[in-house]
Amino acid sequence: MPLRIVYLLPAPGIPVRGVGGASSHVRGLTEGFVDLGCAVHLVAVRALGREGAPEGPRGVTWEAVGAPSRPSWLPRHLSEVRAARRVARRAVAEARVRGADLLLERHALFSDAGLCAAGRLSLPWVLEVNAPQVIERCRFEDPPAPGPARAWERRVLKAAPRVAAVSRWLAEWLVNEVGCERTRVRHVPNGVSAIAGDRSRGRLRAALPEDVFVIGFLGAIRPWHGVEALAALLDRLPEARLLMVGADREGHVPVPDRHVHRVVATGRVDPFEVPDLVAAMDVGLAPYPADAPPWFCPLKVLEYRAQGTPVVGSDVGDVRFLTGDGGTVVAPGDLDGLAMAVQAWRGRRTVPWVRSWGQVAGEILDLAGLTGSVGNARGPG
Repeated sequence: MPLRIVYLLPAPGIPVRGVGGASSHVRGLTEGFVDLGCAVHLVAVRALGREGAPEGPRGVTWEAVGAPSRPSWLPRHLSEVRAARRVARRAVAEARVRGADLLLERHALFSDAGLCAAGRLSLPWVLEVNAPQVIERCRFEDPPAPGPARAWERRVLKAAPRVAAVSRWLAEWLVNEVGCERTRVRHVPNGVSAIAGDRSRGRLRAALPEDVFVIGFLGAIRPWHGVEALAALLDRLPEARLLMVGADREGHVPVPDRHVHRVVATGRVDPFEVPDLVAAMDVGLAPYPADAPPWFCPLKVLEYRAQGTPVVGSDVGDVRFLTGDGGTVVAPGDLDGLAMAVQAWRGRRTVPWVRSWGQVAGEILDLAGLTGSVGNARGPG
């Protein structure tokens, strides 16, 4: 009988069929468990995002319980609590029906869904932490009730018997700042698709000649992604073309008009097209600024490495760790250094290094003390 997992996704802002990185992460991880032979049922708040509707995770049963209506007088964080409790109740019911072996939860602010469900079921519970939620909200949003939010978050994190942190920064923060026991925390980096891309097919898809030097940027455009460096690199590399796979919410290409003719912007693409387009790049860029959040595990670096595309990025967060010997990392804001590193990798490829979602899933099972382990996390290169 396969190992049975109920995966809790209590964050209203992360739909199962969303187009953002968090939604892609959820689909990739659940499919990684399926690749290991597990049976996965996903319980989420929302099904669809506002932008597009990718397919649901392959081989996974899933449901969306819906966000409760929020009267204008009800504080936002109480609405989030109610949504998490819906997820918890449904997870308990599904775990009992399916005879679940593990509860896995993606950490969300004002959620104690896993804590509630695990307590009622006496099941192993792993909490996956992708960001310090209160710190992140204080930085990028108007945070709801930061005092109660901080107390809530610490209570849940310290109660979790096993915590999977996607970055080294998060692992240290959980131990040194939150107070989690080090033996209960493990660094489990993200994964990517193991599909090998075809460079010629990717060039054809992007309408780029085979002999053109192509620098590439993969992913959505956010203020902390350092996209202002792209125009500076085009200034310094007059023979280069820029392939952008992804877009901001308005589909804007962040380069001045003088460079628009040198840019191919695909917008959002089907995940199955990504390996070909990344393979079509001569160099993959991760030019994060110095003030970028240090707690993330950048999927773009893993995607570049999986195709043997050299990485040129900034020394922020886990970029250096993930790049390993597959590229060059320079100080944030060093545009001349970025340009020199790009030139140094021209005409060269690296050995593809693939960290699959199946590996990630196996490490989480190992953390939970369950069979089906595929080994411990390790760095690339």
